[in-house]
Amino acid sequence: MTSPTPPRNDTTVEPDGTASTREQHRQRVIEAAADLLERAGRDAVTTRAVADMAGLQPPAIYRLFGDKDGLLEAVAEYGFAKFVAGKHVDPDPVDPIEDLRAGWDLAVEFGLSNPALYTLMYSEPAGTESAAFRAGLQILRGRVRRLAAGGWLRVDEQLAAGIIHATGRGAVLTWLSFPETNRDPALLTALREAMVTAVTNERPAIQDTGAAGAARALRANLPEETTLTTAEQHLLREWLDRLAGDQ
Repeated sequence: MTSPTPPRNDTTVEPDGTASTREQHRQRVIEAAADLLERAGRDAVTTRAVADMAGLQPPAIYRLFGDKDGLLEAVAEYGFAKFVAGKHVDPDPVDPIEDLRAGWDLAVEFGLSNPALYTLMYSEPAGTESAAFRAGLQILRGRVRRLAAGGWLRVDEQLAAGIIHATGRGAVLTWLSFPETNRDPALLTALREAMVTAVTNERPAIQDTGAAGAARALRANLPEETTLTTAEQHLLREWLDRLAGDQ
């Protein structure tokens, strides 16, 4: 005689469909923790409070994430994924400088709209190692590469990406550190324009006689070049780095 099947418990992952059930529970907990974080702050994100919101028992948190730190890392990854999902990528913008401004504004607006989540994203050690963070960084590098290809870039691509990222992150965290009565939108505009001035030329450098701008533009287009061998590309890149003043 077959024994009756025991009733399902939300805290138990069944042998059949284990992966899907576990992932459903995991996502539910992450979303509950993110919601609690934004509404009540980091101190309110306890395993018991999150478990209650997710409709699970506290031991489920430990089975799914190991400990509270593991849960917070997962919430940070969720934040990066949410940010990347909201990014608009124009592969051929009419005005690359305005595209740069729009991308910076979008990043800052995300931080201002999700202050607790944003702060967590950049305070967790493993946050910047996440796949979603790397995807966002790849989008930024693509934007910088288009600037370089058009001769707009004033500095090396890696430095430009660092400046753009650092000014956006700094703008958000500085804004959030001020009392609400002291928050002046002019600060964000000034920081954005300082960033634009630091990384771009007023007009495409490739149009003037300077070798550095032309070298940067040619170097940015080099990956699309198919007539050169790998060795030839490597040698040419070395020469272009010298002309661009990066070596």
